[in-house]
Amino acid sequence: MTNSNLFYQTRLKRPELDRAEGIYLWDTSGKRYLDGSSGAMVSNIGHSNPAVLAAMRAQMDKSTFGYRLHFQAASAEVLAEKTANLAPAVLDKVFFVSGGSEAVESAIKLARQYALTQNEAQRWKIISRFPSYHGCTLGALALTGYAPMTAPFDPMMQPMPKIPTPRAYLDGLDPNDPVTGRHYADMLEEQILREGPETVLAFIVEPVGGASTGALVPPVGYMERIRQICDQYGVLLIHDEVMTGGGRTGRFFGGDHWQAVPDIITISKGFGGGYVPLGAMIARDDMVEAVLDKGGFVHGFTYAGNPLACAAGLAVIDEIERHDLTGNAARMGEVLKSRMSGLMARYPFIGDVRGKGLLLAFELVSDRTSMAPLPKGLNAYNRLVDIAYDKGLIIYSRRTRGGYEGDHFLVCPPMIITQEGIDEIMTGLTTALDQFATEAGLEWGSVA
Repeated sequence: MTNSNLFYQTRLKRPELDRAEGIYLWDTSGKRYLDGSSGAMVSNIGHSNPAVLAAMRAQMDKSTFGYRLHFQAASAEVLAEKTANLAPAVLDKVFFVSGGSEAVESAIKLARQYALTQNEAQRWKIISRFPSYHGCTLGALALTGYAPMTAPFDPMMQPMPKIPTPRAYLDGLDPNDPVTGRHYADMLEEQILREGPETVLAFIVEPVGGASTGALVPPVGYMERIRQICDQYGVLLIHDEVMTGGGRTGRFFGGDHWQAVPDIITISKGFGGGYVPLGAMIARDDMVEAVLDKGGFVHGFTYAGNPLACAAGLAVIDEIERHDLTGNAARMGEVLKSRMSGLMARYPFIGDVRGKGLLLAFELVSDRTSMAPLPKGLNAYNRLVDIAYDKGLIIYSRRTRGGYEGDHFLVCPPMIITQEGIDEIMTGLTTALDQFATEAGLEWGSVA
C-alpha cells in the first residue's frame, strides 16, 4: 500500500496482517512472525483462542452494546465479581474502562474525589517515579516519567512530583539487600515531606517496571516499605498493573509477589488479552461507597462495562485459569530468563537481564562495569527490533535512561509459550544480535 489515510506515531510501515493463531502472526505475503512481545504485552493467552472467540460470538448473538445508565450487563457483573475475587481481599469494587490510560485516569480521579469526602481538599499531588509510564492521556501523562513523551505537553499539564525509580543495577547497589530497598523507598518519604504531607494524595507505582524501565523488579523490601510510608502519611497507594496484571509475572497481579496491598489497582492489556479493548480500576469498598454517598463518581466512559468486552474478558480469565497459564508464565519465565542471561557470555554489550515470569527484558551497554549506554547514534533500540522483525521475531524496545538514551528490549511472549517456542525465540534473538553486533562494530563471540 503506497498511499493511506491512516496514520500513527511515525511513517514506519509494516506488512499487512493477514491472520494470527497461538504465538504466531502471518502477513498477507505468508511470512510468519513469532509474537515475542505479545504485541505490546497484551496477547497474554495467544491469538485466536477458540474458547474466547466462542464466548464473544455467544454474546454477540444476544447484544453487543447496552449503555450502563440504561441496563445492567450480566457479563459485566460476572467479570466484576471474578476480578474482585482475584484481587486482594480489601479491593472489591470494579470500574470497567477500555484501556490502560483510562484505568489510570479513573484511579487518580477516584483518589481525588475520595479525599474530598474526607474533607482533605488540600490533597491533590500524586507522586510517581522517573522513569515510568502510566499512559498517554494528559492526566496519566503527568504521572509518566519519560521525557520525549511528556515534554511537548508540559505547558498543558499539572506538574506532578517524581522520585527516582529503584534502578539498583545502574547505581551499583545490591537489589537483594534490604538496605537497598529501604534506600530507594525512603526517597518517597523525603518527597512527601518536601511537598507537605497534607498535600500529597497518592503514590503510583508499577510493581514490575513496564516499557520505560524494561521489566525492572524492585529491590527486596521496597514494596513493603512504600506501603508503610503511605500509611504513615495518609497517602493512597496505587498499583499500576496495566502491564503486570493478568498473570504475566507468575501471579495474577504483579503486586501479589509482595506483602503490600494497594488501595487501588489499574489493569488492562492482558486483561482483555487483545480480543477487545478492556481495562479496569479495582478499589477499596469504603472509598467507593464514600464517593457514591457524596453524590456519585464524577467520571465515565461510553464503553465502560460493555457486554461484549466483558464477555471476552471473562473468557480470557477462564482460559488463564483452565490451563494454568499463570503457572506456565512462572515456569517458562524461569527458562527464558536463564536462556537470555546465557547470552551475556556471547555478547559483552548485554549489561543486564531482568524481570519476573514472562515479563522479561535485557539492556545493552557500552561497558558492564560503568553501565554506560551504547552511543545514541547506533539507534540500537530501533535497529535491533527491525533486524529481529525481518527475521520473523517481534520484540519491544524503549530508551532506558528516561527516553533519550540507553536501550532495553522486552521479551514477553504469550503465556501459552512452550519450550519449543522459547527455543525459536532464542534462535531469532541470537541471529538478530549477531547481525546487530557486526553492523555496530561491537565485540561478540560464541558462547563458551
